[in-house]
Amino acid sequence: MKVICDRAALMDAINLVSSAVASRSPKPQLGCIRLTASKANGAGDLTLSGTDAEIALKLTLTQVDVQKPGEALIPADKLKSIVAAEEGEPTLTIEVDDDICHIKGADAHFKVFGYPANDFPPIPDFAGVVAGNMGEPKAKAVMTHPAGSLAQLVARTSFAVARENSRYAINGVLMKRDGKRLEMVATDGRRLALARAALSGGDKDAKAVSCIIPTKALGVLQRLIASHDEPVQIAVTDAQILFSFGTAGSPGRAVLVSNLVEGSFPPYEDVLPKDSDKKVTFDRDVIASAVRRAALLTNEESRGVRLAFKSKGKTLELSSRAAEVGEANIRVDVTAYEGDDLEIGFNPQFIVDAMKVIQDPEVIMELKAPNKPGLIKSGTDFLYVVMPVSLT
Repeated sequence: MKVICDRAALMDAINLVSSAVASRSPKPQLGCIRLTASKANGAGDLTLSGTDAEIALKLTLTQVDVQKPGEALIPADKLKSIVAAEEGEPTLTIEVDDDICHIKGADAHFKVFGYPANDFPPIPDFAGVVAGNMGEPKAKAVMTHPAGSLAQLVARTSFAVARENSRYAINGVLMKRDGKRLEMVATDGRRLALARAALSGGDKDAKAVSCIIPTKALGVLQRLIASHDEPVQIAVTDAQILFSFGTAGSPGRAVLVSNLVEGSFPPYEDVLPKDSDKKVTFDRDVIASAVRRAALLTNEESRGVRLAFKSKGKTLELSSRAAEVGEANIRVDVTAYEGDDLEIGFNPQFIVDAMKVIQDPEVIMELKAPNKPGLIKSGTDFLYVVMPVSLT
């Protein structure tokens, strides 16, 4: 194999693919990146692949001159370090002979010992999964959605995922397709985020399908987005989900594969408050600023912030108190308030997290009682349920 690569493009690709490479593994091949150089009709490309046995990523570079097609399996850390160190070079030449990789710049020559390319575990082929051939399990659902909208769904939910919980099923984000509607849901048991979008070109009669996606895979997915309008093809099997970035119907410039989280997601519809009798409309930035300031005088023992809603004058008073720390009192106006006065406590970080992912400047909060969950809404496509905390 021999290719001449644009160094900057190669560096970007290595950084992305490295996120799928195993940092520690008894199999040294999982700490490697596979390079596959191919050439057809005068044009060449270089595909970089990495996997940690849970997720896998294939990324194709076209900014290359393929002089000799072939494959190589190179330790990812060494490849990354060398390409990063040659920052002054516009191009680098990669030549492989008998599992030995030679990386050459204008004044440097690096010799890296690799492994046989066939030692790398196979990565599912997206077209094969869609068609159910090439020995791949056939997808039970296939859909296409713009990258920007998909990224927004992920951003609006993944922050609420449980980081450490024995209930493994909530350590991921539920994705549910029902007809032309696509939903993502995440919860850690104390809050729940739900985001919706209309599938572009979706079939209203399509069979409902759902799966739980690990947060690591969703983090890689967000890094892969180059254009908000780029179509992303999604295929779901019983055990995996595949994302193909690029023109619909083509292999795509990048393919991300992830194992699914096993288990059943909690029945989230049951926790959405439906009998709230108090409704607050407020400015997103005003409430976010007020909550952040009130949270300055909290500590581990007294983490909550008290929110006192006053119907008279349409005001919100926020206060916090921590022993040996001090007190904070903030007063802001709300746009509208319907219902009786109410005092309720919330973890301030939970409120701030929600404000960060809401684009609309106006936000609605629905409440019932001090011991009942609050519901934050932004339009019809974002719901956020947050449990109150005791302030006594």
